[in-house]
Amino acid sequence: MDLGLDGKRVLVSGGSRGIGLATARLFAEEGCRLVLVARDQEGLEAARAELPATTDVVLVAADLADPKLARRLADDHPDVDVLVNNAGAIPGGNLLAVDDATWRRAWDLKVLGYVNMSRAFYPRMQARACGVIVNVIGNAAETLDPDYICGVTGNAALVAFTKSLGSTSEGDGIRVLGINPGPVATGRLVKRMQARAAERLGSAERWQELLAPLPFGRAATPDEIAALIAFLASRHSAYTSGTVVTVDGGASGRSATF
Repeated sequence: MDLGLDGKRVLVSGGSRGIGLATARLFAEEGCRLVLVARDQEGLEAARAELPATTDVVLVAADLADPKLARRLADDHPDVDVLVNNAGAIPGGNLLAVDDATWRRAWDLKVLGYVNMSRAFYPRMQARACGVIVNVIGNAAETLDPDYICGVTGNAALVAFTKSLGSTSEGDGIRVLGINPGPVATGRLVKRMQARAAERLGSAERWQELLAPLPFGRAATPDEIAALIAFLASRHSAYTSGTVVTVDGGASGRSATF
């Protein structure tokens, strides 16, 4: 399927690994020009090495917890057609386990980071009457795991933000969408499962056995999430806005947490 994305400028935050890197690869294969943003310059350089050699890509090492950097990115790259907000990982813990500093630091990057990036780029897209914002959020907004309460609350806020902004953005020629992935087999998840397998099963190499209770007996792959991001950003999804798509194999419908 021709997604009609050739030549589009796509900015991916958290673009050096996991879902962000898979997304960057797919957009590159579609002929897009990329801006990859992550905190680690070395990680960004490694990510560039995984892209097709002909890819037009700009690397920006920045901590998007700082709202000034979002505005600077918009000033430096005013022609962004597709903004993929993907930076940030909120730590686990119940209400009393997550201290004030951790809670605020996590939200500054993911929750307020998505808001700041959207606020910075929206006027640029509005001036051209064209643009797409895709927020990679997480199904914790639906599973409501009390042992991940900081992430549950942050993700729920981003779901509401996405639906609210996307409900009227079409009037400005902009579509705003979200994706709620369940567990995804990124390096972060694999490391966590390996540690858990070493503790519970006596061998880190048996980590995939712990995924057996998941739908299809596995986590999603980063490429599966990237494929949906690209489709939602494409012309084939031109009538979609204010929508958040859950990609967790149906897990959130079971009212179960992982």
